[in-house]
Amino acid sequence: MTDRIAIITGAGSGIGRASALALLDGGWSVALVGRRQDALEETAALATSDNSLVVPTDVTDPAQVDALFAKVKSTFGRLDMLFNNAGGNVPQTNFGDFTFEMWRKVCAINLDAMFLCANAAFRMMRDQQPRGGRIINNGSISAHNPRPGSVAYTSTKHAVTGLTKTIALDGRQYDICCGQIDIGNAATPMTAKSTEGQLQPNGQIAVEPRMDVNHVGQQVAFMANLPLESNVQFVTIMATKMPWIGRG
Repeated sequence: MTDRIAIITGAGSGIGRASALALLDGGWSVALVGRRQDALEETAALATSDNSLVVPTDVTDPAQVDALFAKVKSTFGRLDMLFNNAGGNVPQTNFGDFTFEMWRKVCAINLDAMFLCANAAFRMMRDQQPRGGRIINNGSISAHNPRPGSVAYTSTKHAVTGLTKTIALDGRQYDICCGQIDIGNAATPMTAKSTEGQLQPNGQIAVEPRMDVNHVGQQVAFMANLPLESNVQFVTIMATKMPWIGRG
């Protein structure tokens, strides 16, 4: 597996870090991508191998995304997997009070950046020899059902599902797979408020269970290690007792 090359966005913390470490420990070479160089270097230092490349990048900026993929190509020569993981949100806000500025902030990272990175990865995988590769998009359980006050996050995660399906279809002729992992309440800084109480659809505030983020990293590694003849199209991994299944 030492000749397998991956890019992971949002690799400086949380799900991105856990996934990067799972791949690095499994023999992959990984380009660690995120805005903060110090966080990326911290991820690299936690790995049992030194097969990482730290590439600070704002993935909402087309020029920086182009530079990222040029750097990976010049360093490794090819790309076998992109984990399109970077994402963000704004505080829960009722739809009537949601502003266009809030909408654009979430769309820029959750959808525009997803497109930019997947598009660049697709072209690189299509044109390299041997051709092909795998793109894994980070969805969310919000790709299925919304939380209250989450119009931009929910809308973008529904859109990621459409992006995943289109890439999977258009990539067939080039041996490019695309799948999506939908994650519920992994223990990361982004879900810290779950331990204090989350607004539920019935208006109550409830503490929600979380799961070890390394379980997500292991799932991403499983998907990445499949041969290109096989694809996990959609998978949901979530804290078993989180209030989602059966939520009214």
